[in-house]
Amino acid sequence: MTRARRDFEGKTVVITGAGGGLGSAYSRRFARAGAKLGLLDLNAAAVQCLAAELRAAGTECIGLGCDVTDEAACRAAITAVIDQLGGIDVLINNAGITHRSAFTDTDSAVFRKVMDVNLFGSLYCTKAALPSLIQRGGLIIAISSIAGISPLYGRTGYAASKHACHGLFGSLRAELLGTGVDVMIVCPGFTATGIGTHALDGDGKVTTHPQSTIGRQATPESVAEAVFRGATRGKRLLVLSAVGKLTALLTKLAPSVYERLMARSLRSELQRSAAPPA
Repeated sequence: MTRARRDFEGKTVVITGAGGGLGSAYSRRFARAGAKLGLLDLNAAAVQCLAAELRAAGTECIGLGCDVTDEAACRAAITAVIDQLGGIDVLINNAGITHRSAFTDTDSAVFRKVMDVNLFGSLYCTKAALPSLIQRGGLIIAISSIAGISPLYGRTGYAASKHACHGLFGSLRAELLGTGVDVMIVCPGFTATGIGTHALDGDGKVTTHPQSTIGRQATPESVAEAVFRGATRGKRLLVLSAVGKLTALLTKLAPSVYERLMARSLRSELQRSAAPPA
C-alpha cells in the first residue's frame, strides 16, 4: 500500500531551536511550502526576528522564547501556538546542545544538561503537542544524529542523548499505530551550524577546543530540503550524507572496524587543529 504524500500548505509546523542554523533553515523551507509556523527558541530575540522576517514575506508565523528544559514553559508555548494558529500538524524537535570532551574529563552535570535539552526537551514538547497532533493526524520529526546509531569520539553525552531519542521516538511510533500520527527520525551528519561553536567542555563552559569532523559538512539548507522531502514521503528513518550512510552500514556490519576508523580520524584531526602553526 502506497502512503499518501503529505501536503503542508496551510498546516501548522512547530519547530524548536528555530533561531539556530538548522532551525531557521527548516522554518524557511516549510514557509515556502505554505505552512503556518510556530517557532520556539531559548533566544527569544533571534526567533522573533526570524518570525518577523517570515511574516514580512507572507507567512503566518509566531516566534516565542522557550527553554525546552522547562516542562511548564514547553506546555505554555505549545498552548500559545494552538491558541493563535489553531492546532499543530507537525512538530520538529530540533533544539539541541553538544559537548566535546572525553568521558573521564566530563562533569556529570554536563551529561545531565545535554540530556535535559536533547532528550527531555523533545519529550516535553511532544507530550504537550500530542493531543493536537492526534486530533489532526500529524507528524513528529525527531532530529537525532548519526551519533544516535553509532559511537562518536569525544561526545559520549551527546551520543547517549541521541541514542535515547531513538528509543523514545521509535517506541512512541509503535504506541501511536492507528492514530494517524507518524514519526520520522532524522540522522544528519556533520552540518555547518552554530551547535559546534556553542559546544560544552568537560567543565560545562563553552569549549575552546577545535571541532573535529569527518567528511564535508552539509549546509543547513541541504539538510532542511532532505527533511522536507522525507516528511512529504512519510519516511520513518532518514540517514543523511554518504558518510552517514556508510557509518550506519559499518556500525551494523563491522562495528569494531568503524570504531577504530572513527576514533583515528577524529583524534588525528583534533591533534592537527590544536597544533601551533609552524
